[in-house]
Formats: sequence, C-alpha cells, structure tokens
Amino acid sequence: MSNAPLMPKATAVWLLDNTALTFDQVADFTKMHPLEIQAIADGDAAQGIKGMDPISNGQLTREEIEKGEKDADYRLHLQESKVVLPPQPKRKGPRYTPVSRRHERPSAILWLLRNHPELKDAQIMRLVGTTKTTIASVRDRTHWNTAALTPIDPVTLGLCSQIELDFEVQRAAKEMPADATYGGATLLPASETTKKESEYESSDSTGDFDVDAVFAKLKTLGGKKPETEEEEP
Repeated sequence: MSNAPLMPKATAVWLLDNTALTFDQVADFTKMHPLEIQAIADGDAAQGIKGMDPISNGQLTREEIEKGEKDADYRLHLQESKVVLPPQPKRKGPRYTPVSRRHERPSAILWLLRNHPELKDAQIMRLVGTTKTTIASVRDRTHWNTAALTPIDPVTLGLCSQIELDFEVQRAAKEMPADATYGGATLLPASETTKKESEYESSDSTGDFDVDAVFAKLKTLGGKKPETEEEEP
C-alpha cells in the first residue's frame, strides 16, 4: 500500500480497540512503526487521542478487517476515495515568509538591487516574499531602517533557494534587449584616436615659422642685444 489513511495515529487507536489485528497489520496500514503501535497498545503513547473509525469515512471495509483477522500475514488495503477533489489553484501573491525571517527581507532586497539590478520588482517579490512598496522604499532609501541595512544574500538567509535565484536571474537576462548596456563612458576606437594624432602631427609639420624672429628671440633671452648697423659719421 502506498498511501496512509487520514489521521493514522487516531486510526491505529481505533483498530487496536475494536479489532483483533496484529501490531504488524496495524503498523502496515497506518504506515507507522510496529514499536509505536505496541506503545499505543500499552498506553505509553497516543494518550488522550480519540480513535477514528476508518470504516465510517470509507477508508476501510468490514470485510477487509475480517480478512486480516483470519490471516495474520494478510495486509489491509486502503479504499480509494470516490470523491474527486478539484485541483488546487496556484497561489498568487508574494511568497510566505516566517515571522522570524521577515525583518531580514529588506537586507535581502538591498542585496538583490545591488547585485542584480536587471531583476524586476515582480521577480524580487517572488524571491523574497515582499511587496512593491517595500522594494521602492529600499531603493529610494526611504525605508525606516535604511541606516542599519546591510546587503545579505537571500539564499544565505533562507528566503529562497539558489536554484530559484538562478532561474530568475537567467529569466531577466533573456528578457533584456541585445543592445542593453549598464551605462558608462566607453573608449573611442583606435582608428579614430590614431587619425586625430596624425592630423595634429601634419598640422605641426606644415606650419610656417619666421626663422629670423625665432633667432632674435633666442638672442634676447641670452642677454645679447641684436647687432645694429653702425651709423655713418
């Protein structure tokens, strides 16, 4: 048998009180250990638990119990439920976070904003289990505890698994445009910078200089006055 009955301990109490099944048979049907069944029979365990009739809730038949009472090696079979439960809808909204971990969510949000700015607010909400208002307050530094916040990996805090974080990061990377960059100045291509230098060199080499003026300036700096022609008597 693959599935255990509802409320197995209460079912074991009822079977021990109302049938002649062996401890092994009760243990196999309720998916409990035989020693635990023996402790229940001795009154050392399950004290105060009211037995639950598996026949009344359709998990076991009287004929099945009679077969087990006649043959100690026989194993009881759980009856399949005739009621088909509808599938549970997927839960929407942020992930549930235990109360003991809720004060650590702002630190995890700060870590995600700094290390993975490509993540959307909805992805952070799924990973950490927070709200868009809290994310905005941490991003804008308007959170009431901003001064004391320290970026901490949400995986380390136990708010999400590494697989979930990697999945959201890869998903955000796929949604980014191919030409998206993180901003910042870029270097000019080498061809352009080389071209400018050559232009400067050509302009310097082709410039016209007044040689006489340059030498006259050098003589003046050396303390010598330029020679003047002698006046005729």
